[in-house]
Amino acid sequence: MTDDLHPQVRDLLSKLNELGVPKTQDLSPIAARTVLETMSKARTLDYPPPDVAEVVNTETGSDYGNVPVRIYRTAGSDKAPVIVFFHGGGHVIGSLDSYDTVARFLALKAGCTLVSVDYRLAPEHPFPAAVEDCYAATRWVADHAAGLRVDPTRLAVCGDSAGGNLAAVIALMARDGGVGLSAQALIYPVVDYRNQTPSYARYGKGYGVLEAETATWFMEKYLPDEAQRDDWRASPHLAESLAGLPPALVLTAECDILHDEGLDYYQQLQAAGVPAEHVEFPGMVHAFFNYLGFVDDAERAHEAVAGFLRKAWC
Repeated sequence: MTDDLHPQVRDLLSKLNELGVPKTQDLSPIAARTVLETMSKARTLDYPPPDVAEVVNTETGSDYGNVPVRIYRTAGSDKAPVIVFFHGGGHVIGSLDSYDTVARFLALKAGCTLVSVDYRLAPEHPFPAAVEDCYAATRWVADHAAGLRVDPTRLAVCGDSAGGNLAAVIALMARDGGVGLSAQALIYPVVDYRNQTPSYARYGKGYGVLEAETATWFMEKYLPDEAQRDDWRASPHLAESLAGLPPALVLTAECDILHDEGLDYYQQLQAAGVPAEHVEFPGMVHAFFNYLGFVDDAERAHEAVAGFLRKAWC
């Protein structure tokens, strides 16, 4: 096990190795989803999901693609600020259930309503299906704010990994489509699917669930046409301009193959005049935002996102 990992991460990864958890890239998409859902359910035995005031499963309706969503409301949440949240999983795995604890915890920390989006997954639904679903869900929240009891002037997008990719893309689409966003919170986002940054070499093997081979596995299923990888809706780093985007937080983990592209995107946002903040967690690996109850920095990362959003909503 590598020496630069935080001791809590090193211990957690050692336990996963002892359990013989298979690598995602060695599985079929269906098997990989099953492994993630099983592990997520097992984790709730050690770290029960926190209670929120209300949880509602619904969908956006036919005018917005009938996208399934799960709404988390916290106490006193009438006309509340709202996060539209996109889960991670390489656009291939992940679900409302596997991110239920994260969604609850973040909603409580930020004191808001959170709408978690169950977008379509590849390879059954490759690019741009996830983009279309997430943008439709964001428009639905903005257009139905009164009925959802949320404040459309305090609407943020947020996601981790592939969800961070989608949040960055939706922020660009919202800017161009006239959907007002107050903030974007990007948690170790995928922003350049060409996979060429130096952190791929530094952390490509032995640093947790996302190895360089795993990223390629995801990419080939989400973006089967190589030309799609140069589309800014897949790689927002390649957008013609980032000017005019809402304030951004980019959160990175030091020991993550996506570290460098996240840092590059933060600098790109700054250069475009976007109010941007960067928070890095030393010794952390990809997916640590999900390790609530196991790694102390997971809670600190939630607090960092929540604090950034509360400031944006003031």
